[in-house]
Amino acid sequence: MAMMSVATSSFTPSNLLAHTRNARLESSFLPLNFQTPVATVVAGDRRRRRREPLVIRNVSDTQRTQTCLDPDASTSVLGIILGGGAGTRLYPLTKKRAKPAVPLGANYRLIDIPVSNCLNSNVQKIYVLTQFNSASLNRHLSCAYGSSMGGYKDEGFVEVLAAQQSPENPNWFQGTADAVRQYLWLFEEHNIMEFLVLAGDHLYRMDYEKFIQAHRESNADITVSALPMDERRATAFGLMKIDDEGRIMEFAEKPKGDQLKAMKVDTTILGLDEERAKEMPYIASMGIYVFSKDAMLNLLRDKFPDANDFGSEVIPGATNVGMRVQAYLFDGYWEDIGTIEAFYNANLGITKKPFPDFSFYDRSAPIYTQPRYLPPSKIKNADVTQSVIGEGCIIKNCRIHHSVIGLRSCISEGAVIEDSLLMGADYYETDADKKYLAGIGGVSIGIGKNAHIKRAIIDKNARIGDNVKIINKEGVQEAARETDGYFIKSGIVTVIKDAVIPSGWEI
Repeated sequence: MAMMSVATSSFTPSNLLAHTRNARLESSFLPLNFQTPVATVVAGDRRRRRREPLVIRNVSDTQRTQTCLDPDASTSVLGIILGGGAGTRLYPLTKKRAKPAVPLGANYRLIDIPVSNCLNSNVQKIYVLTQFNSASLNRHLSCAYGSSMGGYKDEGFVEVLAAQQSPENPNWFQGTADAVRQYLWLFEEHNIMEFLVLAGDHLYRMDYEKFIQAHRESNADITVSALPMDERRATAFGLMKIDDEGRIMEFAEKPKGDQLKAMKVDTTILGLDEERAKEMPYIASMGIYVFSKDAMLNLLRDKFPDANDFGSEVIPGATNVGMRVQAYLFDGYWEDIGTIEAFYNANLGITKKPFPDFSFYDRSAPIYTQPRYLPPSKIKNADVTQSVIGEGCIIKNCRIHHSVIGLRSCISEGAVIEDSLLMGADYYETDADKKYLAGIGGVSIGIGKNAHIKRAIIDKNARIGDNVKIINKEGVQEAARETDGYFIKSGIVTVIKDAVIPSGWEI
């Protein structure tokens, strides 16, 4: 077997305080060609003494370095993770769950990414705002983080805040800014300096302590995390223009033509070397922000009480009223998991060799998740190449190539899995269950004998019968066959959670 990963033990938050303390003393284990030197940041008070222009030099997070925040992030920063909207572009994966609860990388869920980034960055007070299909998300957060935060001097927490109606506000969340506004009464009770506002559906690894440090040293009201972009990708993002101090002066949403060229910036100001700055002359907002506490309260209550969205309303408005809005460059892997195609590519990206797009094997910044206490995966005479296998799988005499196999997956003899993502199952069927189903002509959970699955996503608890072919032979790009148990988007077949595909079917 070549290039196979069997994920039999994922990190859990039970001892994460000790781990994160030790991790800050370790260097990154990423390959050298993945590491970018981090230039210095001119401190704010030194700038005031010498009256020198502010020069921000922040290229973050492909290498972890020690930061010295004063006061410490654990007591001075409140993390706010936004659960997102209805997730219609990710449907049918969001049919029965919120976007952040969608499974990821065989063992995890999307919400584990921002929560783990917070914990690894010593941000220990975390709220997750939810609205749509939140039962699965709430259950996962409770099981993963609900009983393990007492080690933070009983001050750390990961707490879910659901959308609610009140006499003052009878509406549900209308957008990112409105969601935060509706809970400002709670957030302002915390004796903190900054709000760290994050999305629950992005895949990346980031050291927020450096992000917060840059915010403080530039004396900013708001700091926006930004990605360097080439011209080809830039047209799909909201772009920002900065001055020679890294201060954001202008925004443009998905510009094209002359408007795009007008948004070019000198990204060496933010820390890129000259060669990469020529390749990446644009910066795009990642939807990740640090707000000073007073600035957040002022903007949402006084300046823009009716604004619903941070990216399109509040932050451009803050620049217009003269607030200091800084850009902070993140020069690492980042993916917005907003569509089926993006989700599919992000998952299969972890199988790439020699280096995956995103690694779950970084000891200095692990990704935590719910402890499930599953047995190791069992593989019997299978040919498995360039794949990742989750916990508790049973794989029999089949062929798997370039695929991600989720926890508790059962794959029968003769099956072929190629370029696919199997999310696995929430439970095992007993022998009695399987015998009963066989007696009535039913289909067991998992992949049946001699099934062939290619370029597909199989959601949890799906039942794929014997001799089924899910290969999209006709090359259909878009199809909605919900009553038959599947959708096709961007040519990728997605079998719905709990769906049954009877033996002998071809899709």
